[in-house]
Amino acid sequence: MATSPVTSQRSSGQHGLEPDDPRHKPIATHSASDEDKREVVIGAVLTLITLLGMITAMVLTSSSVQRAWIIGIYGVTFVAGGLPALVKASGELRQGKLDIDLLMVLAALAAAAVGQARDGAFLLFLFSLANVLEHAAMGNTKRAVSALMKLRPEQAEVLANAQGDDASGDDIVITPIDQVQVEDVVLVRPGATIPVDGEVLTGESAVDQAAVTGESVPVDKQPGDNVFAGTLNQQGALTVRVTKPPQSSTLARMINLVTEAQSQRAPSQRFSDWFGQRYTVAVLVGSALALGLLLLSGLPRQDAFYKAATLLVVASPCAIVISVPAAMLSALAAAARQGMLFKGGAALEDFGNVSVIAFDKTGTLTTGQLELTDIISQVSDLSEDDVLRLAANIETHSEHPIAKSIVRAAQARSLALTPFDNIQAQPGYGLSVTTSEDVYWLGNARLAGQFVAPLADDVKACLARLEQRGSTPLILGQGEARDARVLAVLAVADSPRPQVRDALYQLHHKQRLVMLTGDNSHVANAVASQVGLALKDVYANLLPDEKVACIRELLAQTKGKVAFVGDGVNDAAALAASDVGIAMGAAGSDAALEAADVALLADDLRVLASAQQLARRANRVVRQNLVFAIGIMLVMVVLTLAGNLPLPLGVIGHEGGTLLVVANGLRLLIPTARVITSSA
Repeated sequence: MATSPVTSQRSSGQHGLEPDDPRHKPIATHSASDEDKREVVIGAVLTLITLLGMITAMVLTSSSVQRAWIIGIYGVTFVAGGLPALVKASGELRQGKLDIDLLMVLAALAAAAVGQARDGAFLLFLFSLANVLEHAAMGNTKRAVSALMKLRPEQAEVLANAQGDDASGDDIVITPIDQVQVEDVVLVRPGATIPVDGEVLTGESAVDQAAVTGESVPVDKQPGDNVFAGTLNQQGALTVRVTKPPQSSTLARMINLVTEAQSQRAPSQRFSDWFGQRYTVAVLVGSALALGLLLLSGLPRQDAFYKAATLLVVASPCAIVISVPAAMLSALAAAARQGMLFKGGAALEDFGNVSVIAFDKTGTLTTGQLELTDIISQVSDLSEDDVLRLAANIETHSEHPIAKSIVRAAQARSLALTPFDNIQAQPGYGLSVTTSEDVYWLGNARLAGQFVAPLADDVKACLARLEQRGSTPLILGQGEARDARVLAVLAVADSPRPQVRDALYQLHHKQRLVMLTGDNSHVANAVASQVGLALKDVYANLLPDEKVACIRELLAQTKGKVAFVGDGVNDAAALAASDVGIAMGAAGSDAALEAADVALLADDLRVLASAQQLARRANRVVRQNLVFAIGIMLVMVVLTLAGNLPLPLGVIGHEGGTLLVVANGLRLLIPTARVITSSA
């Protein structure tokens, strides 16, 4: 029988595969990226042919070469420079649309028709060059997002005889990733990319999750922890039970979400598209009318055609149309690299205009996991460990979150437990157990009232103090009726997330922050004080429909947008009711990615401040681009009509403006420093 692969690794010390092992080559990226590269290469070749043809024709014009040769060279130049634009324009015409490419081809032909073939060739060269640079720049933006598709290995090492919680399989079967099934057990060697979403069965390691969750520090993993496809196992060998089909993994859902985001347009982008199509028609009609008026005014025919061709060029809305997508796609790519997924430019644009952010409490501002915070013994002969051991023996078999927190605390102290049998659960009150020696009970004050006479004043004061602090108190007692006594008071609480106070401090000066929670006001106010929220902005005791009503009330009160941050599962209605729904920790939640407009893949709320900073930068860049594009176009139109703007200068101004707005948009790919400033 073959040796277990995990045992073999530990005994030999050889953990990794060779770097060139074919099993760990990344899966091939979708053909979209390759098509973008081919388009750029073909465009570059045609642009080079256009340049060489133009230079050759200009040199031959001053020589004694026959005119037919010069015309032929210009013909090749025009075909090379105008073919891509003509193909695209033809496709648009078949759909009943007129676009900018048609304007450029017509302008070049008009220049040639009036004997200015050189200027027409120059126009086509610069237009082709601008398109190549634009496609290359936008391709970099798309590739920054679609790089997610390269993270998943194409194969997994499946333990042949292992299923479910059994990691004792003997043989390794190299399996195509799409054939891996739920409950399979996968071996992940040190240095290998984790191919599936699953639960660690054996082994301990640090896993780099930056590509999926945006966390900069590797996360320690041990049996029982979840891991995600596309993350990097750094140290020890792991066996992982597959919990999701590869097609539904966190990485696969991220890829689908990013693809969807690229196809969804922001309102400003939809406006620029709408404007560009209609303005193209206006430019064609306006240039024709201008030509007629110029001819009627007595301007020589050649000069009139030349000026009309120049007007066609300078009035084309290239820069206006590209202004918004250049910024939005860059911002979407930058956000994805930081672990923030926006469902399209509309969500990004809206988040930049948010003036109120509402937060769910449990699982968002807090960890969502109760922890034992206090053990207050009421009798002198019981130590804290004695109290905790007795409480854990009562709670061991319970699945209630409070019970789990007590058992975890006992395990953390390495206390030896002998769980009681025949536990009697009293829903809404607590637990009790009758042994051969006595009766023990653990629960709230109502449960204590069933076993003991009215509580002593010092116990009541202790309970009130804990409740006022936002904790949930429990009473541990022994006996019943006259023999009953309170042994101890314990308290559990849901603690705020690490760094949440810093995160809210960064957000606070930009907009109003509120908390919406179903917890009572004591708990809500206690958490608000810990995280730095004003008590006047705390809304407690809310049912799910009441959270939605609060969101609608906030929408009516504010002029800006309202965002809601929740876990994406229990808060789906509130996420949908807000202008921008934001899901926390969405890497582990299917519902989060479906319900939210923005998914924060990690649980660090400081990323939210970065996301808003990015969204506001994107909105500013869009405004800058539109103002610049419209301004330079108007200036050149006036110079063309009122003066005598040369066609080459018009071309330079037009294409230069287009490249400048693209470059301005690409600035969003450059990360900005995030300063963490605590208010504490």
